[in-house]
Amino acid sequence: MKSAGLLVLSIVAATAFSGVMPAVRGADAPAAPLLGFDAASSATQRAIEARFDDKLDPAQMRTWMKVMAARPHHLGSPYGKYVADYVAHQFKSWGYDTTIETFHVLFPTPRTRVVELVTPQHVRLRLDEPALKEDGTSAQKNEQLPTYHAYAADGDVKGALVYVNYGVPKDYEELDRRGIDVRGKIVLARYGGSWRGIKPKVAAEHGAVGCIIYSDPRDDGYFRGEAYPKGTFRNQWGAQRGSVMDIPVASGDPLTPGVAATRDAKRLDRKDALTLMKIPVLPISWGDALPLLQALGGPVAPVDWRGALPTTYHIGPGPAVVHMKLAFDWKVVPAYDVIARMVGADRPDEWVIRANHHDAWVNGAEDPISGLVTLMAEARAVGELARTGWRPRRTIVFAAWDGEEQGLLGSTEWAEAHADELREKAVAYVNSDGNGRGFLNAGGSHTLEPFVAEVARDVKDPQRGVSVADRRRAYDLVSASPDERKELAAQTGLRLAALGSGSDFTPFLQHLGIASLNLGFRGESDAGSYHSIYDSFDHYTRFVDPDFRYGVALAQVAGRAVLRLAGADTLPLDFGAFADTVGRYVKEVIKLCDDMRTETEAHNKLVVDGTLVTAADPKEGLVAPKLKQVVPFVNFAPLQNALLLLHKAAGAYGHAAADRAKSGRELSADARARLDGVLRKAERALTRADGLPQRPFYRHQIYAPGFYTGYGVKTLPGVREAIEERKWRVVDEQIARLAPTLEAFTAEIESATAAVNR
Repeated sequence: MKSAGLLVLSIVAATAFSGVMPAVRGADAPAAPLLGFDAASSATQRAIEARFDDKLDPAQMRTWMKVMAARPHHLGSPYGKYVADYVAHQFKSWGYDTTIETFHVLFPTPRTRVVELVTPQHVRLRLDEPALKEDGTSAQKNEQLPTYHAYAADGDVKGALVYVNYGVPKDYEELDRRGIDVRGKIVLARYGGSWRGIKPKVAAEHGAVGCIIYSDPRDDGYFRGEAYPKGTFRNQWGAQRGSVMDIPVASGDPLTPGVAATRDAKRLDRKDALTLMKIPVLPISWGDALPLLQALGGPVAPVDWRGALPTTYHIGPGPAVVHMKLAFDWKVVPAYDVIARMVGADRPDEWVIRANHHDAWVNGAEDPISGLVTLMAEARAVGELARTGWRPRRTIVFAAWDGEEQGLLGSTEWAEAHADELREKAVAYVNSDGNGRGFLNAGGSHTLEPFVAEVARDVKDPQRGVSVADRRRAYDLVSASPDERKELAAQTGLRLAALGSGSDFTPFLQHLGIASLNLGFRGESDAGSYHSIYDSFDHYTRFVDPDFRYGVALAQVAGRAVLRLAGADTLPLDFGAFADTVGRYVKEVIKLCDDMRTETEAHNKLVVDGTLVTAADPKEGLVAPKLKQVVPFVNFAPLQNALLLLHKAAGAYGHAAADRAKSGRELSADARARLDGVLRKAERALTRADGLPQRPFYRHQIYAPGFYTGYGVKTLPGVREAIEERKWRVVDEQIARLAPTLEAFTAEIESATAAVNR
């Protein structure tokens, strides 16, 4: 899994622009103190980081990747256990207290996979990725999982085929406008537009009996560049495996919601599990999709529904009729989480957690091993520092999760097993999920935004020599709209993206309320090997990061984040950035409501006047539009009032911290410990024990995966999604819940200010 989107816009322009970005500080100017450090401790910290950098070895990353990506190592596989043991052995050799914690989780694998076109002619789909002589591990057929979707339903179904574009809710609105019903039918969707699990979820809600998802070359293949093995993009028979567990409802083992999946845990009956998909669903290649599309009739698809295959894209239904037969072996298998600890010298009960997963769908060189070898390089370098007598102030926990690909299983079960301890001790969680070449992608809690900007300022881009912060900022400026560019130009730092889901930060941030980051490089190496047998050592070292220079860059970024969080005198959180960001979110939901009202009024007027009725064209399959539900007045005053208090408290904390730093007055050790206690738990105040509507697992009230986007984030999710779904009573309820949540967070800021002033 990955949560970051592809960076495909204006890369050449951004690269050129980066050369003229102003330097953050002149070469001869004295370095300002780091966030959370005073001048003396900042100098010490920078010296430690220079030693850390010297110990990062790209050749070792290459060696580790070659070993771990040598064979398929999915959840429950023999080589998956070997990889876990291999990582644990490395951690132990570097001086860490290392354990493997085992959980027992549901993981179905296929026994039967049949998809065939029945009418107008018979075509049985291949459902197979061929070995390539250019890819040394692609022929390991006996160990490879076949192309399938984990947690799809068993089923033997037949129905007329309907092409539904990306298969997201707005695509079904277009089908409704055309009078096309998918009840009792099988839908064909292309990858893109949302996370894969949304497509069968929405299809089932509309009455479809089966779902097929294919990779169209416009989005993921020859339309973007040369196909593998000549180039890096997905080839004719490449297919994207993946989970379709309903992660927007909850991550983790489907049979043990809310508790750790230990061997003797009480488990649900499978029919009662809420996150299992309700209909059969299977991924296919564009080579298999082409005869299905060619057999479709009905209206021609709208322009923005058309892919790059050599056929006219029709919607259907029929005359194509498809038969699907899927059956799975529903086993409970072990998941092995590798946990390595270096206990802090001063504050051992404050934990900084750094993690990446180790399981893959097949060989997984890029996803996840490229991120894991970076984490291992960081852990080795920290271990080498410790051999010289240095120790971190706070405890550092390195983790390599299992079962991430199926639905964040290993991380969620570990978080549930240690929930009380994590709520008390966790300072921050720093995640990666593979790595590539290009621009820094950074997302996370906005209390950490200035901190990440400072870290990124201090790391050089391997290709351009400017800081990774400057290069990312240049990309953002070049690819932004004129209005966005004006806003970005007024900022001095790096903006963090809000986090949805798709990687292991989810249980820590959105369930437990632990400030989190997700880091990686993307943009110049994104390609079509994702979740296929071609995500291999050969592919990675030819096309992605051949010399592992960006592996070193990510280790420098994530390593600095961990070292500074673990070593800071006081935790480097900033409430001003958070207040500004939440202010932007509040403006967005107010504008969303106003825009919906304006659009609805205009639409309904045209319907009543008869203007839109004449737009219905029976020859195009269009039906007359209906009146839309009127948007009522929504009282956002509680949010706006809470936001004013939040801004005031954030400003007061910033002034208090600045005044103390300027005066040279240091907090006592006890006062620092008290302040840290407030700061590390501040994010918890943004959670509610009863969670979001329809999904109590997601407790964070500022960030959540969208119920119909999956990986994509919804900010202020309770309010925003209720507006989008026109549930006006729920909108009022969610405003009444969110406002006191912001007030509780404001109270935490005021406590921190009092600790600084004490």
